[in-house]
Amino acid sequence: MTTQETVLHPAAIIEELKKNEFTHVVWLPDSETNFMYQLLTNEPSLDLVPVCREGETMAIAAGLWVGGKKPVVLIQNTGIFESGDSIRGLGLDVNQPLVMLVGYRGWSRHGITPDSAARFIEHILHAWGISYYLIETDDDAGRITSALEEAERTSKPVAVLVGTEFGA
Repeated sequence: MTTQETVLHPAAIIEELKKNEFTHVVWLPDSETNFMYQLLTNEPSLDLVPVCREGETMAIAAGLWVGGKKPVVLIQNTGIFESGDSIRGLGLDVNQPLVMLVGYRGWSRHGITPDSAARFIEHILHAWGISYYLIETDDDAGRITSALEEAERTSKPVAVLVGTEFGA
């Protein structure tokens, strides 16, 4: 049985997004974030912007940012790989203060991690000079605020790695 302290609920993430006055969630729906979908569609303060490919998230987020909005990107770690050029050109090179919520697919703190997506993500973020925070429980959700503060201070993208599957 999982205790409350070791679970990450979608509501905790959404509360942090609301607290930080994000206006849009740009995301590629996947099986790991399906619990969040209903909550997002019912939250009037957040506009949900679904995309077909992860690489589109950066361009859409940049357009929203230029238009005076405050987007957050929600993709999986494999989406970071697919989005590389967009992150470079539309995040790093234009100094966009963007928070990227990244599903840490395949990662486990409890032993061998056979999924190469999990093994590579931190190395890639380091290579690109992108700071990141790890969240695994509701108590960690406040790190989204830390990521936003850093993104705004540095005018660079910052990742928040979601290191667990969401609880219902």
